[in-house]
Formats: sequence, structure tokens, C-alpha cells
Amino acid sequence: MAKKTKLKKTLVEQILNKAKINHLGLQINALDDILTEEFDRSQIYKTLALNGDKTGTVIGILPITEHLSEKKLAKISGNKKVSMIPQKDLEKTTGYIHGANNPVGIRQKHPFPIFIDQTALSRESIIVSAGEVGRSIQIKAQDLADFVQATFADLKED
Repeated sequence: MAKKTKLKKTLVEQILNKAKINHLGLQINALDDILTEEFDRSQIYKTLALNGDKTGTVIGILPITEHLSEKKLAKISGNKKVSMIPQKDLEKTTGYIHGANNPVGIRQKHPFPIFIDQTALSRESIIVSAGEVGRSIQIKAQDLADFVQATFADLKED
């Protein structure tokens, strides 16, 4: 009989387990357009790293189905303007490559302000990257926000 391979927990999952924060590890890649029927795309949230002209790096988290309003994020983060960190600089800024940025891992290493789109509060849970491409976690938005000291705000482009 074939042995079932158990996925090794990502560092993010290990951090959440140690902190006793309820979550579910998933093997999905939000960068692919192939998703199983059990997940609504709007339940999957992307973690974006931007540079503020006054505060430096800020993190915005919103549904992958939405576009970030840089004006709104700039205003709530105390900046005049914010701009996406170039992909070539992403790993040295956050510690993660494109598609693997996640608020838990970022918060462990950096005190960057983190903002989660307020739509997350209306969901039972959200899905964010688990720190590796193809790996995600499902977690209650409030639990995530409390753990990474995030603020809820309107981040979506109108």
C-alpha cells in the first residue's frame, strides 16, 4: 500500500501552532487560475508590500479579486503616496518572494504597519499565503489581525 505523504508544515503554520491560533493549512496556489470548487476566489486574500513616502514599507491585504487603492492605503498609513515595491526588491524587503508574502512571517521579522481590507470582517474566514508558493492558510480575519497587529480599513479601489 502506498504511504500517504504528509506535507511538512510551513514556518507560518509552525508559528501559528506555537501561538495556539486556529487555522487550516491548504495546498492551493492563488497565482494559478485553477482553484477547486470549495473556495470562492474572493475568500483568498493577497498580501501586498508597498513603500510609503513617509513611513517606509506598509503591507496591504485584500481579496485577489480586487484592486488596491494606493490613495486609500497612503491616507490611512500616514503617507502622501505609496507605491508597489518592485518584484526584484520584494524578498530583501519582506523575506518572501512574489506569491509567498504573508502577514504572519512578515510580522515576525519586521514592524511594518499591516492593513487588512474591511471586507474580511464579513467572512467566516479568509485564505492567505502560508509563506510558500502553493501553500495557504485559512484563518479567521480577526485572529489574524490580532496576531499581526493589523488594522481593518477600506483598501479597495472604488
